[in-house]
Amino acid sequence: MNLEALLCTRLAAAFSAVAGGDVDPAVRRSQHADFQSGAALPLARQLGRPPREIAAEVVARADLAGVAVAEVSGPGFLNLTVADELLAELANTIAADPRLGLAATGKPETIVVDYSAPNVAKEMHVGHLRSTVIGDAAARLLEWQGHTVIRANHLGDWGTPFGMLIEHLVDLGDTGDGSLADLTAFYQAARVKFDADAEFKRRAQLRVVALQGGDPDTTRLWRRLLAASERHFLAVYDLLGVSLTAADFAGESSYHDQLESVVAELDDKGLLRVSDGALCAFPAGFTGRDGEPMPLIVRKSDGGFGYAATDLAALRHRVRTLGATRMLYLVGSPQRTHFQLVFAVAREAGWLPGGVSAEHVEFGSILGADGRMLRTRAGGTVKLAGLLDEAAQRASALAAAKTPDLDPAALARVGRLVGTGAIKYADLSADRRSDYVFDWDRMLALTGNTGPYLQYAYARICSIFRRAGTAAPGQVVLTEAPERALALELTAFAPMVSGVGGSLDFHRLTGYLYGLATAFSAFYEKCPVLTAPPAVRDSRLALCDLTARTLRQGLDLLGIATPDRL
Repeated sequence: MNLEALLCTRLAAAFSAVAGGDVDPAVRRSQHADFQSGAALPLARQLGRPPREIAAEVVARADLAGVAVAEVSGPGFLNLTVADELLAELANTIAADPRLGLAATGKPETIVVDYSAPNVAKEMHVGHLRSTVIGDAAARLLEWQGHTVIRANHLGDWGTPFGMLIEHLVDLGDTGDGSLADLTAFYQAARVKFDADAEFKRRAQLRVVALQGGDPDTTRLWRRLLAASERHFLAVYDLLGVSLTAADFAGESSYHDQLESVVAELDDKGLLRVSDGALCAFPAGFTGRDGEPMPLIVRKSDGGFGYAATDLAALRHRVRTLGATRMLYLVGSPQRTHFQLVFAVAREAGWLPGGVSAEHVEFGSILGADGRMLRTRAGGTVKLAGLLDEAAQRASALAAAKTPDLDPAALARVGRLVGTGAIKYADLSADRRSDYVFDWDRMLALTGNTGPYLQYAYARICSIFRRAGTAAPGQVVLTEAPERALALELTAFAPMVSGVGGSLDFHRLTGYLYGLATAFSAFYEKCPVLTAPPAVRDSRLALCDLTARTLRQGLDLLGIATPDRL
């Protein structure tokens, strides 16, 4: 049961009777009561009546018996206090449900989540963090809602740079993988040779032609580069605790043999024309700064294909072959126009029919303390594996100070889980559309809206049950204000998850979990649990258990672990 929806339903009839037509009661959570409706205020001008008078008539007409008490407040707000009996009943119903009140969707979709997408022969760096973390949270949450989720890791594994990389591998003459142990050094050395050595550049360009032509020896070397890179990616994903696997790799090369048919189909539909030697689509409604139509280059003037052709081929494949009804592209905000053009062309081509959506789930950048893109002290790119190792070391030091009796193995495990969780939570708790500043002290703090604070709240509840002996959760009975406040928060979990599944605004879910942990802290301080009389103790244990389960499930949807000791 969604309390907000229930209150809206009960008030809607009363508002409509007063207004003589449909009215949205606009019920929302409020700091002045459990919920509040401000619908009488905009209605006052329409009816020519004082808003308090309208609100009072709505209270008189509304059927709220056994549901809530309504009071007129201020200029005409309706303050709504949910009945204790209903709140307790709902808490008990949720406690008995393994899914915490969230039924699996009645309209399951096939959803492709395109995320992470590192480049072959390059180590993953901090620039890959947001796509990987936000995308994994999207995949987890949508899957838990009951949708079929296809994870697509669109690797950069094709194109002109691979001629340079393969030719450098040939020059090294290494038949093993030793030359690929440091992917960053390997790539940088190849780039230096390509820029400085005209003969090497010529050979690299010929190698691209050989790769695209399917030359066996060139293809074998390309596969070596791919295999070494994928091993690195999987090792980072393991450290980061994301759900991507080797089966999810679907690089640009996957669509290479489909690019000609993309061009042919677009051309047959009259969507392409030559511009400066390139084949371009000009979707309606897009113009540049000069007012001229904005092109999407599908085939370049040299006959090669760029990102647009590959993205169109991937989109067409996902709809026609995978049966996707919703596609999510976790890519940074600077690519907004590119994806708008791609989606527009796909719609004009009929590859995005009614009932199928494509969404650019954009996000901002990670900044350093100076407000610029996060860099190492030497000015280089921050490697993701190194960042995660540093997080684990910092968190281990905090855990050792907090729980000195942890053995070394447990300390290392907790440090890894807390450190990684702190990084992921800091990312997800920011509005994804905005930039955020990477701050170790803030993200590892045990107070405030941080991952460690929520993990500590969960561990504290676990400690209660370790000390509870044979006592077990009973039925929730609400007698104290902190109990009531906690129960109210617990009833909001399912509606929150449902909303985030549509918006993918994960900062709303983190904000909810922080509010829940804060409500539990107030409850724990003011309402003794294990020393209370048996009936009260068992009710409070039920609230503790439901809080722990909700925190664990909510953090799991974000890809964050919940150690039982911290």
